[in-house]
Amino acid sequence: MLDAPCLEHLAPFRVSPLPEIHFGCQTLARLPALIARHGRRVLLVTGRRSFIDSPRWPELQAALRELGVAWEHVSVTGEPSPGLVDEIVASHREAGIEVVVAIGGGSALDAGKAVAGLLRTGTSVMDHLEGVGRGLPYPGPAVPLIAVPTTAGTGSEATRNAVLSMPGPEGFKKSFRDDQLVARVAVVDPDLLAGCPAAQLAANGMDALTQLLESYVSTGASPFTDALAWSGMQAFQRGFWSVMEGKPEGRPDLAYASLISGITLAQAGLGSVHGLASPLGAFFPAPHGVVCGTLLAEATATNIAALRQQATNDGALRKYARVGRLLAAVPEREDPEACDALVATLRDWTRRLAMPRLRTFGMQESDVPRVVAHARGGSMATNPLVLSDEALTDLLASRL
Repeated sequence: MLDAPCLEHLAPFRVSPLPEIHFGCQTLARLPALIARHGRRVLLVTGRRSFIDSPRWPELQAALRELGVAWEHVSVTGEPSPGLVDEIVASHREAGIEVVVAIGGGSALDAGKAVAGLLRTGTSVMDHLEGVGRGLPYPGPAVPLIAVPTTAGTGSEATRNAVLSMPGPEGFKKSFRDDQLVARVAVVDPDLLAGCPAAQLAANGMDALTQLLESYVSTGASPFTDALAWSGMQAFQRGFWSVMEGKPEGRPDLAYASLISGITLAQAGLGSVHGLASPLGAFFPAPHGVVCGTLLAEATATNIAALRQQATNDGALRKYARVGRLLAAVPEREDPEACDALVATLRDWTRRLAMPRLRTFGMQESDVPRVVAHARGGSMATNPLVLSDEALTDLLASRL
């Protein structure tokens, strides 16, 4: 019997490992039982305040005691560094930790992911960190990780990389990456967004949108990621401004958009905003979500202009137009006008959200060449086209 013919319009693609996902309001109540399912000694990695200052923290402790689960706790302040990860690992390597639970924003989740990856290996994170490490393959195994985001932006609960930073003039922001680092379980409870300040919601929301849009037009996109990214952008459109206006009914849509953005970035890659965000976050004290929010409109405009000029990727332009019709609410516009409407809408949102310019974080015009020089690896590789140094320079200058 002959094999069925392959559909020409469906190119081959790979789906990387994903966590077991528990999504929905009040799913946090499942966390104690999920922890007990994976072990009786847990390391809880949280952010500095938001979760541990809430009533949910003593409730979790009481539930763990009732289940006979012993725990140790560390807090993460700011974006995690390789030194912090190694310090936490050294302090807990002999504690018999059977499961790591990371609860918080992207920093807490990335730190927990890296710690879970190293507790059993006897290696340093610098042995494996991309680009700046020793280049050793990650041997595994990782301790099972349960990821519980309390913000909606990074999607770290669904990715296989932990982003670690060493700030300063010679700093870096790089990933510790391996399929074994993917969380075993992700618990995404939109109710946890209730404690987020408006500025954090804005920055994290724009991070999620950036990840959805960049993965949608990425050269690594597939029908699988396109379907997910589109559903994420639809949810973002429904929920983001509702949440920004203080309406809790928008939280599930925003939490879903963030989760999906993590799935699609892990499967398809990202683009120029994240390519630039890496050196910007390393060289300057600029929060990642803020960098995404301040660059997204101009990066989108730069890509669209370059695609029109080079006429090399009509598919990306059609996708930008489709997103423009969605976000700008102009369903009848033809593709060129819809692309322009997308840029205009993103610029309007940048103004409405008061996204700070890069000068706010100490960046000067003289710093632009250094940022451009360090932006070529990683996420930039899946931008829909190769942007010139001049285009990247103009992009950054527009947000100084």
